[in-house]
Amino acid sequence: MMRLGLAASALAITGLTACGRKSESTATNGAAQEGTLPWAVGGKWRNDIDRQRDKFRHPIETLEFFEIKPRDTVIDMWPGAGYMTDILAPWLARGKGRYVAALIENEATAPEAATLTAEYRRRFTADPKLYGELGFSAFGPQTGALADAESVDSVLFLLVLHDWMAAGLAEKAFADAFSALKPGGLLGVEQHRADVGNAQDPAATNGYVQEPFVKQLAAEAGFEFLEASEINANPKDNKAHPFGVWTLPPYRLTAPRGEPPNPDFDGTLYESIGESDRMTLKFRKPA
Repeated sequence: MMRLGLAASALAITGLTACGRKSESTATNGAAQEGTLPWAVGGKWRNDIDRQRDKFRHPIETLEFFEIKPRDTVIDMWPGAGYMTDILAPWLARGKGRYVAALIENEATAPEAATLTAEYRRRFTADPKLYGELGFSAFGPQTGALADAESVDSVLFLLVLHDWMAAGLAEKAFADAFSALKPGGLLGVEQHRADVGNAQDPAATNGYVQEPFVKQLAAEAGFEFLEASEINANPKDNKAHPFGVWTLPPYRLTAPRGEPPNPDFDGTLYESIGESDRMTLKFRKPA
C-alpha cells in the first residue's frame, strides 16, 4: 500500500493546483456548434491552467485519434484533477454518451490524493446540466471490475501508466480495461515516452516509459495494437531532468518529490522545453 500511496501522491502533484480554478473568460469558440468536441474544448467552464496545457496535450486531435464518439461509454482511469473530464463529460453528455471516472482506490494512503479526489467529486457532480451524470468506479490493488464485463466502448490511460508501474499495478490496469471493453472496444494510451536503448525501469521512477514496453503489456492482456501517433511528441525533451518528468511543466518540481521546494533552483531551461515527449497509442480488444 505504500507504493500505491507514492503513486497517488505523484498523481496529485499538479492536481491540487488545478482543481476548482475557473477561467474568468466567458469566451468560447464562436465557430463551434454546441455539443461538438471543439465546443467542449473551448468551453468557458474550463480553467486557465488547463487551457494553457492544450498546446501540449492537443485534446481534439488526441480524442479523434482514439476514435471516441459522442454516444460512447468511456472510462477515464485516474483522471487527476479532471483535465480531460472538463472536455469529455460535457461532450458525451450532449451526445447521450457516458463518462466514467475510475478514481484512486484507497485515498488514505496519500492525503494529497484524498483531497484531490474529494474536490474532483465535488466539482464534477455539482453541475449535472453541464457534465451529465458522471459514473464513478475505482482502481487499485483490491478493486474488482471497472464496469460490467464487455460494457464499455473506450478506456483511457492518460499520463498515469508510470504511476501504476510504481505501484505494481500496470498489468492489472490492462487486464481490468480489457475485461470492461466490448469486443472491438478501444484503449487509448498517452504516456511520457522514454528513449529506447536501456532496459525499462519496471517502476518508471523518472516517469518515462518505453513504447515497446507499453505495447508488450497491452499484448499480454490480449489487446491488438492498431496505431501510434506523434501528435503529443516533443523533440525538445531529452528526458535528462534532475527530478524526472516532474521537473517539466506542468509539475515544475524544484526538489525531489517529498522534499521542500528549492527557491534557488533555476527552471528556465525546463520551461523552454515545455511538457514531456509523449507516445499516443491505440489498441483494440479483438471482436
